[in-house]
Amino acid sequence: MNFDIRKTIINNLKGFSYNELESSINQMLNKEEKVLPGLGVLFELYYNSLNNSEKTKFLKTLEDLLV
Repeated sequence: MNFDIRKTIINNLKGFSYNELESSINQMLNKEEKVLPGLGVLFELYYNSLNNSEKTKFLKTLEDLLV
């Protein structure tokens, strides 16, 4: 049996409202590292939704945060 963590995480969050997403993300940020894959999937979805200009701005912001 193949386990697809991306599909599982996406299916678990499908249909969540703004407030439910915010609460889930805040809970993930305050937990152990084992929940980081969930944030990684959300990051991947967001990043893949950006156009090239938005990606440039996003990456510049990350670069500035990591200085």
